[in-house]
Amino acid sequence: MTNKKSPNIDIEYQNLIREVLSQGNFKSDRTGTGTISKFGCQIKHDMSIGFPLLTTKRVSLRNAAIELWWISNGRTDLKYLTDHGVKYWEPDYKRSGRTDGTLGPIYGHQWRNFNGVDQLKNLLYTLRDNPTDRRMIVSAWNPADLDEMALPPCHYGFQVYVNNNKLDLLWTQRSVDIFLGLPYDIAMYGLLLLQLAHTFGYKPGVLTGQFGDCHLYSNHIEQANMVLGRQPFNSPHVLVNGKFDFSGSEVTTPQNNNYELMFYIHHPHIPAELSVGT
Repeated sequence: MTNKKSPNIDIEYQNLIREVLSQGNFKSDRTGTGTISKFGCQIKHDMSIGFPLLTTKRVSLRNAAIELWWISNGRTDLKYLTDHGVKYWEPDYKRSGRTDGTLGPIYGHQWRNFNGVDQLKNLLYTLRDNPTDRRMIVSAWNPADLDEMALPPCHYGFQVYVNNNKLDLLWTQRSVDIFLGLPYDIAMYGLLLLQLAHTFGYKPGVLTGQFGDCHLYSNHIEQANMVLGRQPFNSPHVLVNGKFDFSGSEVTTPQNNNYELMFYIHHPHIPAELSVGT
């Protein structure tokens, strides 16, 4: 049911779970839940065989698209997310003690205003003018701002690479909640790769995730084993309709509903509790 010659996200995801369960060790964490953790892991997905939306459990591409639009537009407010039904940032906001309705200078602020630099705009200009450049990197890890953030960035940077008319994207992540968070990170960066490729006329290439602390929370072990017991379906397909427009002084990003999800056959949703620190 899957393409064995190219990296497929479901197989990669199942292999990551197996790797952490078999090679990881118990590690305490800020939430008090406890994890099985392994450092230094990687997953890949060949975009030519479909979109990297897991089929071994249902994942909402809509939520990932909303968060990508929120970040790429430089927004850090909680209201936009909650108004659109994305609620997993609420516990971190409450835990942080912030009262201004924002999550501080997190992802979107750094992408669009890293010490005054619009990194996303610079990336778009470089892709247009010098696509062989080796410096097409966007970073969200700004040590000067970490103390003001509700939560320091988990996925803290990405790099794009163009060769043979294909666009690849690699993102880096310091902390990986494998069961709950990672499926949405994969979908968000997969969608970003498609949007960039569509904007500049490239074929979508390979999506790579490079990870530091990969962990399964102790209350997610049963759910992770459920995923391992499921046979993946073929990856779905996503058609993006919007492009990045940077012809003027501002960057206009594709709307969060400017895509079509097709042929998404998946196993049922698996509920799991979100662990939040105090």
